[in-house]
Amino acid sequence: MADSLPGAVAEPGRMPVAATAPAAPSVASGSSGESSRPPGRRANKGDTSVWVALLWLGPALVLIFGVVVFPAYELVRAAFSTYSITGLRLGDAGSTNFRNVLSHPLLVTVLTNTMIWVVVVVALTVLVSLALAQFLSKDFFGRKVVRWAIIVPWAASLVITAKLFTLIYDYYYGTLNMVLQGLHITSGPIDFLGDDRWTMPSMILVGIFVSVPFTAYVFVAGLNAIPGDVYEAAKIDGARPWQTYWRITLPLLRPAMVVASVLNIIYVFNSFPIIYTLNDRNPGFGHDTTITFMYKLAFKSQEKDVGMSAAAGILNVLMILVVVAVYLKVTSWREQEES
Repeated sequence: MADSLPGAVAEPGRMPVAATAPAAPSVASGSSGESSRPPGRRANKGDTSVWVALLWLGPALVLIFGVVVFPAYELVRAAFSTYSITGLRLGDAGSTNFRNVLSHPLLVTVLTNTMIWVVVVVALTVLVSLALAQFLSKDFFGRKVVRWAIIVPWAASLVITAKLFTLIYDYYYGTLNMVLQGLHITSGPIDFLGDDRWTMPSMILVGIFVSVPFTAYVFVAGLNAIPGDVYEAAKIDGARPWQTYWRITLPLLRPAMVVASVLNIIYVFNSFPIIYTLNDRNPGFGHDTTITFMYKLAFKSQEKDVGMSAAAGILNVLMILVVVAVYLKVTSWREQEES
């Protein structure tokens, strides 16, 4: 064996080991460190990776700065400034705008409307979406067509949807009034958007209509992620359908419910087109939420104060953050209790 391998060293009981060859001399003098480095790669790898990352992230960072950072800076700047009725900045206002918003005579009404709007729309959207997701997760003829049809209200423009419901709610020629009178449920037409008793329920119905598709699809994805073995084990143990749903489906669906609820809270809080379009003809702030309240402060009220509107916008963002934080805290607290 040793004779067949020249330069090998044989030891008793071991395979022969080849002798180490001397290192080849460098091709070019003074470039021994460069010869082992792959071509096209610089010595300072850290600087290269940072610049490459910035090159790829640059467009996104520019977009974030232009769409998020700069408007947020201008909002804060406007909240501490005073403006003329034509929108020209006159100087600093300190905390005057915030004091004016907090002392507004209809602020309590606006906050009450906002709480009712958000809580009812989100709660009913989650309940309806849970039932709809259970239906969509089953196999039935025409399921794809039904899924496509359900996504339309979410994909359509909110302004178009709100305008459509304005025609449906119309006092004289609205479809809803015609149906109700044709079925003899009502003796006369109802002013759904002009009567104080019906304005908020009518807007809530539209809010649920446009929020259900997205929420239902989130729940369908969550249901599809639940393993089928879990249901088979529950069936073998003799669990009833309601027990299976309450003790297996809902707990495993909780992550999807948290995501859908948080997103809906943010969307519904900031839902301007629905409330403004349906409530446009009503004077004052009797049926407004915080998002339309700050718009009217700047353009459609006797104040016409951009500074007050910006201050109301900052308070609205802070309120959203507080509500979401409380919801997440309560949700995590319940999970810790159950675990």
